[in-house]
Amino acid sequence: MDKSGAARRSPFRLSPKLVLAIIAVILLFVLILSSVFVVDQTEESVILRFGKYNRTVGPGLQAKLPLGIDRNYNIPTRVVQTMTFGSTSAAQDFNTRFMSQPSGSSAGESIMLTGDLNIVDVQWIIQYRIEDPAKWLFNVQERDKTIRDISQSVINQLVGDLPILAIMSSERTSIEIESQELMQKIFDSYNLGVRLLTVKLQNIVPPIGEVQDAFEDVNKAIQDMNRLINEGKEAYNREIPKAQGEAAQIIQVAEGYAAERVNNAQGDVERFNSVLEAYALSKDITTRRLYIETMEEIIRQADSGTLTLIDKELKNFLPISDLSPSTGGAK
Repeated sequence: MDKSGAARRSPFRLSPKLVLAIIAVILLFVLILSSVFVVDQTEESVILRFGKYNRTVGPGLQAKLPLGIDRNYNIPTRVVQTMTFGSTSAAQDFNTRFMSQPSGSSAGESIMLTGDLNIVDVQWIIQYRIEDPAKWLFNVQERDKTIRDISQSVINQLVGDLPILAIMSSERTSIEIESQELMQKIFDSYNLGVRLLTVKLQNIVPPIGEVQDAFEDVNKAIQDMNRLINEGKEAYNREIPKAQGEAAQIIQVAEGYAAERVNNAQGDVERFNSVLEAYALSKDITTRRLYIETMEEIIRQADSGTLTLIDKELKNFLPISDLSPSTGGAK
């Protein structure tokens, strides 16, 4: 009884083989964990072997040498990154501090001098994508600051060559296109490994304060001038066609009247010529016919009872009214 009880109370002892097996399993598990890694769909991974660039792998489950021999650095190469320049001022002039600024931004980075020596506040954004992760990791140390400095330098250069009104209106698009080309050239010369996708100018205004107030007054004056010019052009476009239409109508009436008079005159001339030809053929008969026709016309047009015929020597007269049927004369 005592021997069996002592045997049950003896401590559990691990055999050396079991300990070695457990250690082997743990080492195998560590080796497996340090030999694989996952690359996201929006990333590429740069593999370093003993601190030296070895290769770049794409998304998915990837393998590497364990125990720190290979190290991986995942870079978001398929993500469009945005960098903002300039922010809203809390004070009334551009020398004051900004209430809130984007990470890495400077309070005065958007304040620039134009080609006509005016001060302007230009706010813009750039969007870029990492194209070569190895260059992005190793060629430039302060990458974000470098991109920001290059962008600010290029925009300052372009704004400094143009007058303020052109910057705020007609040259806005050309500044965006040209700045994107210049920035990309500089990025390539630095081997940054990024592709600039867009440069977009946002607010372009004079600095808040007296400068902006004066500029707004000028803009209001320009708008009033343009409004008055447009009103004048509208009145011109309304009255001139109306006057031109009336003039054309009067001309057409006059031309029609002239054509009518000419046609009547030509008809009278032709009628006279025909009478003249008939008269030349038989003067006595034509004279008598014309006399009779004239007398018929006179009698037909005269009012009843008011016509009296007399001879040229005023010796005899003939009351035509007595011969009319209404007075009981011959029918």
